Formats: sequence, C-alpha cells, structure tokens
Amino acid sequence: MDIPQLDLSRQYEEIGPELEEAALRVMRSGRYILGPEVEAFEEEAASWIGSGFAIGLSSGTDALLAALMALEVGPEDEVVVPTYSFFATAGCVARLGARPVFVDVGDEDLCMAPDQVARALTERTKAVICVHLFGRCADTRTLRKLCDTAGIPLVEDAAQAIGARDGGRPAGTLGRLACFSFFPSKNLGALGDGGMVTTDDPDLARRIRRLRNHGQETAYEHLEVGGNFRLDALQAAFLRVKLGRLEDWIEGRRRAAERYRSLFSAEGLDGLLRAPRDEPDRHVYHQFVVRVPADRRDPCLEALREAGIGHNVYYRVPFHRQPCFGPVPGNFEVADRASLESIALPIFPELREEEQVHIARTLARALGA
Repeated sequence: MDIPQLDLSRQYEEIGPELEEAALRVMRSGRYILGPEVEAFEEEAASWIGSGFAIGLSSGTDALLAALMALEVGPEDEVVVPTYSFFATAGCVARLGARPVFVDVGDEDLCMAPDQVARALTERTKAVICVHLFGRCADTRTLRKLCDTAGIPLVEDAAQAIGARDGGRPAGTLGRLACFSFFPSKNLGALGDGGMVTTDDPDLARRIRRLRNHGQETAYEHLEVGGNFRLDALQAAFLRVKLGRLEDWIEGRRRAAERYRSLFSAEGLDGLLRAPRDEPDRHVYHQFVVRVPADRRDPCLEALREAGIGHNVYYRVPFHRQPCFGPVPGNFEVADRASLESIALPIFPELREEEQVHIARTLARALGA
C-alpha cells in the first residue's frame, strides 16, 4: 500500500473542473496580478475569517515580512519567537536587521510558552510572533494580556492554522496582525505560492497594501520602500474555489485525526506514542504530528518507509541550533526533545480508513505494541 503524506491529486479529482474554469476566467480577463479577482478573494477571506481586512500577498513568508515592516521592525529591535517552527518565522525578523529572541514551547501543544515570553520581554522588544503550530492555536489569551500590558503588538503566524480557534475566536483575529500561507500543502492551498495578512486596523491594512506594491498608493509615487509582494490573480481565483470547500475539508481532517486516536488505542499504542488532541479548542490538523521515544524514532521512520507510508519530521533543527543563528545559549528543553521525538503522519480529508489502519498497525509493530 502506497500512502503519500499528502495527496493533492485526490482533491483535484473533486474540484478539477472548477479550477480549470477559474483559470480560463482569469486568462480571458487580461488581469493577471492583483485586480478584481484578488479583491474578491480578499473580501471573501475576510468574511470567512471574521477579520476587518484581508490583504493578499505573494507568499506566507512575504506576509510575515510585510507585517513586520508595517510595525516598523528594524535594526536594534527584538522580536520574540518560538524556537520550534518553520524557518520563515525567525528568518523574516533577521532579514529586517532585528534580532529574533527565541523562547521554548509548551510540552503539550508545542506552541510558544507564555511564561517564557514574559521573561524574554525587554525595552527593545518590538513585537511577539506566536505560531499556531500544526493547526492548533497558541495560548493567545495569555499572550495577548502579556503584550497588551507591555504595549507590544502580538502577531499571529497562522500559516498552518486557517480555521483554527482559541477561546471560540478564529485564528486571524487574535492579534494585531495575522499572517497566512497558501503554499499548496496548506489546508487552503493555492496551485503555487500565495499568502495573506488579516487585521482589524485600517491604517495597518492600508500600509500593507502599499508595502506589497513597492510602497506606492498611486502609480510611480512611492511613499516608502516596500517590495513586490503582490498576489497573482490566477492564485486568487483558485483560492476562491477552494475557500468554498474549506470547512468541509477541515472537518474531514478532524475526522481523520479522531480515527487515528481510536486506532492507536485499539492497537495498544496508548502510552507508547503521544498523539495531538483538540483541547482546548478547535485544531484543524494541518499536520498530524505524533511523538515517540527518541530512541524509537529511527526504527519507526524506517518501518514507515518500508511500508510505503509518507511521513516527515517537523522540525529536526530548532532555531537556537540553526547555523545561521547559533548556537544560542539557553534552556530549550521541550523544543530539543520534540525535535528528536516528532513524526508527521499522512493527514488530508480524503485519507481512507484502510490506509489509517495500515499506518496504525505499522507503528504498533515498530513500537512493539
């Protein structure tokens, strides 16, 4: 049985004709960058998320970069980030000449630990970036109180978490700004690169629109130095098609996650691996990451390979151990441990029950259940 970690061809079987129709519509329009298609997607995405504004950008990385530029992050500034995340979270801080300040993550959710953030704040802290890792929101209620007390903006890196909620509120409405990625593997993925920033602040929204287009609001009049962070009309058209299916796809992922947990129990894996849970609020399972004892991970990875099961490891090298940043002194015990224990298993709405049975049994044999 060959089971990919993600199979987008199954999604295409469902919506292929709609995507092709959208592509033809854009090609016939003659408007290929920004324009009406992007504006329509921005309105629909803001409504779906519940934010005041949504601004389409060229990638999730550029969304983070533009958000930090809008907050005027620069040299001599510090931005607090979790050490356990995709590289762009810290990389965008460094690209602006600021210093990413790394904090450890919580053992249960692998999102930044608020108590660590409280100790990391200084007079130079310009922002805090919380990452909603693998589709589960960070503890934004506690983080927002910390940031509000200190007068520091909280930025959501929601690249993996569109549709997730914390305290009943959706990702994208929990901080001053939120950044999303539409990389093809995301729960809402384009057929290429794309990203978005959401905010309720009209001044920040206006500035990000300006920054994405070389700092201009009117043609050839540049109020500041921005970048080429514009979203293609073709990707916006594809995203409009997919946005209408997103809620169903999220529920499909959640059903697959619940089936994993049930199968793991049936195979005697309770206590031998740790699977993600919904608590305390809505997890959208961009990734389904389990944790196994560090000395058993390599045998598990080998067993998955031999069984034809797609998998990955997120993240093998936390930021504090990246050559470009470190080594950074400090205690990052949870992140270091997670980097040695984590395995990402296949998760997508079309994942079949018999495939998950095969995965669970493969892990059971590898772990001696």
